[in-house]
Amino acid sequence: MALRTTLYRYYERRLARSLPVGSLPRHVGVIADGHRRYAREETGGGYTASYEAGMAKLEELLEWCAELDIKAVTAWVLSTENLRRPADELEPYFAVLKGLFERLPAEAARLGFSLSVSGSLDLLPPDLAAAAKEAVARVAECGGDRLDVNIALCYGGRQEIVDACRSLVTELVDEGVAVSDLAEAIDTEGLARNLYAADLPDIDLVIRTSGESRLSGFLLWQSAFAEFAFVDPYWPAFRRVDLLRALRDYARRERRFGA
Repeated sequence: MALRTTLYRYYERRLARSLPVGSLPRHVGVIADGHRRYAREETGGGYTASYEAGMAKLEELLEWCAELDIKAVTAWVLSTENLRRPADELEPYFAVLKGLFERLPAEAARLGFSLSVSGSLDLLPPDLAAAAKEAVARVAECGGDRLDVNIALCYGGRQEIVDACRSLVTELVDEGVAVSDLAEAIDTEGLARNLYAADLPDIDLVIRTSGESRLSGFLLWQSAFAEFAFVDPYWPAFRRVDLLRALRDYARRERRFGA
């Protein structure tokens, strides 16, 4: 076992050293999938332990990305569709997410990251929504600029685009654009400006865990020209080496941006 651990660490260090710094993604999106299957297969069926392991893994991910000098990370931790799940699955997850947001300001101070939260927070329990908003406010006081962290919480990609359209139309009306001219005034730049986290660059690499090969509505607009990595481990079991392999494969690809 000790030999195996030593060899694994050697491989991980070698893999990290081999990454071409200039070819790493600026913005990594992570679909943190597989909590429930991990609970059934690895923890004996208890969801809370799996959720806690998953959020601890998210904190590890932020540290890994800061070390690799990746500039932005968006982690999807809860979709609007997830709200349809039974209360016995959701309530412990809400409690674990609340704990995550209570810890993030200290992590931001340590790692030097900024924090934003994207999604329909009004659909969440008030204490969780309040914890997310307070975390954003507290992290802003730290002024970190090493890494931009965006948590997609109660997020739906289609709803984001709808909300961006509504915001853009409101903006144009406020500017005095006539109703008859609104359709012509709507453009890609205006929509992009009204997305939830409009200050972040488009996604370069999307990583989805648990072996599922679908986007599920994650950052539909921002992922238009992204590369994808679908990896087998469930999110709580995701390892630094899995991240490094995804980054290595990304660096080897020739990006065409639709051309």
